[in-house]
Amino acid sequence: MTKENNGFDKNLIRELALLLDETNLSEIELEQKDFRIRVARQLRIEASVPTYAAPAPVAAAASAVPVAAVVEVSDPAKHPGVVPSPMVGTAYLSPEPGARAYVEVGERVNEGQTVLIVEAMKTMNQIPAPRSGVLKQVLVKDAQPVEYGEPLFIIE
Repeated sequence: MTKENNGFDKNLIRELALLLDETNLSEIELEQKDFRIRVARQLRIEASVPTYAAPAPVAAAASAVPVAAVVEVSDPAKHPGVVPSPMVGTAYLSPEPGARAYVEVGERVNEGQTVLIVEAMKTMNQIPAPRSGVLKQVLVKDAQPVEYGEPLFIIE
């Protein structure tokens, strides 16, 4: 590692910055002995940031739920078609309040298609479908907090 006059290897910094772009990461940190470098980038949101109000309570609306959504899976995390949350945040099923959900039970989804948004640290992250298939079950509610790895959907 060749260090230039300010103590940092500018070529290494450039390579790390390129690696961020290539891998779509938001930051990289490297540490060796007394040397530590962190390269980070801010992600820009191109869509308008929706503000969500808490959903109104619904009294006994079980009849309004599609039959396919009522199907219970004993442990959704073990289902082969589960789509886990890639981060901690708040899940939103539609691009803005009152809008149609990105996907609904029974619809066909394509790999890479946005299925929901997870807001993390005031950044809206579009979550793509990891595979093509039919959406069998939605396991989260709109504006629900989610944990890393928590099951969000089942796509078969």
